[in-house]
Amino acid sequence: MDILTGNELISGATVYLAASGEWVEELARARVFLKEEAEAREAAIAASKKTMRINSIETEAVTLKDGTIVPNRIRERIRAEGPTAPRFERQHLAEDDHVSI
Repeated sequence: MDILTGNELISGATVYLAASGEWVEELARARVFLKEEAEAREAAIAASKKTMRINSIETEAVTLKDGTIVPNRIRERIRAEGPTAPRFERQHLAEDDHVSI
């Protein structure tokens, strides 16, 4: 099983092709393509590329666990769920501070 993912050109957001044919930000709404739907998947990729609104379109292998779409690659799980490390406030250096490089 596969889904289509990419990045929206204007915002850079990670998006997924939904069954309705629109690109959405929620992984749960992604259309799951079965092996026998390879032709439909390729047609969706071609149609999306023509719009020039989505870039870096990729096919991602997924599994369904209790009805939930779970990407097989950790990279795609991070893109869907967010960073795996906590976010910290950015540290601003004072005028006399420096960082050794």
